[in-house]
Amino acid sequence: MFHKEGSKIIAIALGLFTIGLLTANRFLEKGWLFYLIAATLIVLLILILQFFRNPSRIAPNDAGVIVSPVDGKVVVIEEVFEKEYFKDKRLQVSVFMSPLNVHVTRYPGAGEVTFSKYHPGKYLVAWHPKASEENERTTVVVKTEKFGEVMHRQIAGALAKRIVNYAEEGDAVAQGGESGFIKFGSRVDIYLPVGTKIAVALNQKVKGASSIIATV
Repeated sequence: MFHKEGSKIIAIALGLFTIGLLTANRFLEKGWLFYLIAATLIVLLILILQFFRNPSRIAPNDAGVIVSPVDGKVVVIEEVFEKEYFKDKRLQVSVFMSPLNVHVTRYPGAGEVTFSKYHPGKYLVAWHPKASEENERTTVVVKTEKFGEVMHRQIAGALAKRIVNYAEEGDAVAQGGESGFIKFGSRVDIYLPVGTKIAVALNQKVKGASSIIATV
């Protein structure tokens, strides 16, 4: 299954793939150059399809846990001062997505959306220290039953040129439900209350909606 955000890009890619293959077939003999072009087109098409796949995920539906909002690798676990909304110290857990990861963003916990804001910005590499403050990003806060307000922030990277955010203030959302999509990668930060028990380690690979990030 592919995500709706990729429908236009996938259609364009399929069209270009077909035109490229037909053109190569018409003007080139079935030699090494033809097969090289065909192989390159196939690889590029597969990569684009990889970007927009949307596998079915079943969240634990447990108010006592926070799940990963995306697929990727945990690259940050630290206490920070969150400037935009909380304006106090929070535990930050960041998950970096490679171009081959699923790019659907999901709600870490169930509750009510209390804040949702889009910020235009730069496209620094996702691991840059200032990426969370200067890159294109969206900030979403959900008031959960047991963790209070939990923030997740989609951050664009050097490749990502568009962030899609579905969250609207006042929405009642389910754990693991779709919160948005980052086209062509980057990272998502989760901000939790200080003292929350973190259930992952640095460099651990996680899956959106199913891997448990934190517990009460």
